[in-house]
Amino acid sequence: MTDTAPSADLPAALRERAAALDAADPLAHYRDRFVPSEGLVAYLDGNSLGRPLAATRERLASFVDGPWAARLIRSWDEGWMDAPTELGDTLGRVALGAAPGQTVVADSTTVLLYKLARAAVDARPGRTVIVADTENFPTDRFVLQGIAAERGLELRWITPDAEAGVTADEVAAAVGPDTALVLLSHVAFKSGYIADLPAITRVVHDAGALVLWDLCHSAGSVPLDLDADGVDIAVGCTYKYLNGGPGSPAFAYLAAGLQAEVRQPVQGWMGAADPFAMGPQYEPAVGIRQLISGTPPVIGMLPMRDMLALIEEAGMPAVREKSLALTAFAIELADEHLPGVRVASPRDPEHRGSHVMLDHPDFKRVVAQSWERGVIPDFRPPQGLRVGLSPLSTSFTELAEGLWLIRSLLP
Repeated sequence: MTDTAPSADLPAALRERAAALDAADPLAHYRDRFVPSEGLVAYLDGNSLGRPLAATRERLASFVDGPWAARLIRSWDEGWMDAPTELGDTLGRVALGAAPGQTVVADSTTVLLYKLARAAVDARPGRTVIVADTENFPTDRFVLQGIAAERGLELRWITPDAEAGVTADEVAAAVGPDTALVLLSHVAFKSGYIADLPAITRVVHDAGALVLWDLCHSAGSVPLDLDADGVDIAVGCTYKYLNGGPGSPAFAYLAAGLQAEVRQPVQGWMGAADPFAMGPQYEPAVGIRQLISGTPPVIGMLPMRDMLALIEEAGMPAVREKSLALTAFAIELADEHLPGVRVASPRDPEHRGSHVMLDHPDFKRVVAQSWERGVIPDFRPPQGLRVGLSPLSTSFTELAEGLWLIRSLLP
């Protein structure tokens, strides 16, 4: 994939170093599978919206002419009806460490967070506290605020170090016999800090509560092993490292051992035991299908299939290794070439996801100006520039080009 000619301003030594990293990268050739973007110098926002794959263009066109036009409504019986669970099983195998029958693709992240969080607190009757952290993404916090008001529950907030993230000790201090649910992000959306998922899950279980993990910034970039780690419930989006496209549906994981106990509150016909019985009373489907409410977003699922195939081909361990190399290079470039900029992400690679947060008081202006010049990071208040590095579509040279242009915009 070639977007634009490289910047002539990049120093020769830095260009040579980036080129050497690209030459040694065993995943470099995967970049050619993505659609190029005219006028782009560097795309540093793959953790907000992944780039489209060339195969997806062909898949969408063939879908219109094939299952939609040729088979019409018959396609519901020929695959569409089972797509949420079938694709969920693929996602579970490729990126989540989840056995079949525990993952479903549906709705949006916000809707699934509501459905699963509400179901979790109802599954722990008599417990009156939900634990969450103040640094979590707004949707997670807003959903919990609504559920707490709706159910008359207390929200107990953990205030972590914004650059270190929530620790197992902080969770242990917050939970107790009154706790129904703990909701945390595996990878912090600002700092990129990776929480100790296995240890925190054990702490929550020791208190008798359920834990809901937000996987939006880890699915497809950080290896997960939900079954082995005893995770109860998880939710994530598919438009970041899974490259599902704008508005692509979210996914939910519900451990097999909880599926008979947890009942989600949005009782739609597609989650019924027999959707076409059209009966007078709702009877939930057995298993993971009960999490579905309305008509599956069949078209929205199509791009995910291409990216999951690509991730499976490359392997999650290799994806993670490339991610660590990219984020390490971003930190190196910031330290050496961005005067006055502070790295606000973990330097320990074991605690760092696939993005790096940089901090500077002028970054709101810098991000706006960099977009005009074909370098696309994103801004996070109050003064953070987030460098999102999707391993299969990002090169080291692209990263160097982007941060060097940002350097030119600093005062």
